[in-house]
Amino acid sequence: MSKKDAGPTVILAYLNEKNRPYSAQDVFSNLQKQHGFGKTAVVKAMEQLALEGKIREKTYGKQKIYFADQAQFKEVKDEDLKAMDGQISKLCAEVQSITQSCKQLDSELKDLSSSLTTEEMTSEISELKTERCGYRERLERIKAASNHVTPEEKEKVYKEKNVYVKEWKKRKRLASDMMNAILEGYPKSKREFLDEVGVETDEDCKVAVPST
Repeated sequence: MSKKDAGPTVILAYLNEKNRPYSAQDVFSNLQKQHGFGKTAVVKAMEQLALEGKIREKTYGKQKIYFADQAQFKEVKDEDLKAMDGQISKLCAEVQSITQSCKQLDSELKDLSSSLTTEEMTSEISELKTERCGYRERLERIKAASNHVTPEEKEKVYKEKNVYVKEWKKRKRLASDMMNAILEGYPKSKREFLDEVGVETDEDCKVAVPST
């Protein structure tokens, strides 16, 4: 059967299945990709079906609307409509429940995808055990050492450090005051003065006074 001969049959089946009004442009857009109908062929087929009384036609201004002949459909009772509404509500609830389950499963899948595989976990455990053994050996060597610093010795070192740092700051301040006094009457720059007298500053030696 050619596309031309199949056109009316396909369009009639489509309108009866959807059971809603369409323009010729709508039908052409909806069926062209699947069946390859041309727009002119669709218009002629729908006009032919309307003339044969197989579908209904309404004109709104310059546009024609086509829809299935409602006489072919049996009358639906109010009880049937209520039953359908109940079924729709039930199906909507099932869809919502399934959608929620899918979201939860997607979340679990993402967690599993980002988790280590059994092989990766086994390898990491082996590496951690090796690292732990290294730490244990180091700890045993530290415990076995005989040159531990007692808390008293540690305190003494810190106190001596504070004394030396305070003295360092004091002498640095005195030296700075002396140089500033000399530089008031010195015709050259501070850098030239330091080079001339052979003084090396902390900055020259790249050292800084530690905090106490």
